[in-house]
Amino acid sequence: MEVILKKNVDNLGYTNEVVSVKPGYGRNFLIPQGYATLATASAKKAHEEIMRQKSHKDSKILAEAQELATKIEGSTVKIITKAGEKGKIFGSVNTVQLSDALKAEGIDIDRKSLKIKDEPIREIGTYEATANLHKDVKATFSFEVVGE
Repeated sequence: MEVILKKNVDNLGYTNEVVSVKPGYGRNFLIPQGYATLATASAKKAHEEIMRQKSHKDSKILAEAQELATKIEGSTVKIITKAGEKGKIFGSVNTVQLSDALKAEGIDIDRKSLKIKDEPIREIGTYEATANLHKDVKATFSFEVVGE
């Protein structure tokens, strides 16, 4: 079964890609959740026309993503949180706090495109995260969790 992805799906593909999936996965998960549409002949023709029109915009978006990646990789973000005496923090640090800390630095990245390595973060220290900025551009950067 072929579907056209409306959103990025981990381990499957990126937005506007035509991918083959098992029929149950497509009918029971991707289509009802709004991640994909069925790739019929007419849908494929419409999709090709849309992709032709978007092709010149993609080069601009790719350049912006690469510029943002160089900006991110050179920075270290600090996340301030409450912590106990032995360095354990209350709760955990997740992509929401990381996204907010990046916004404070002037870098606007959606939390859904961030992946924290070795999640969950429950102690003070320095950790790594990856930002998926474009299907061809990924930036790895470090962030520091500091206690109050």
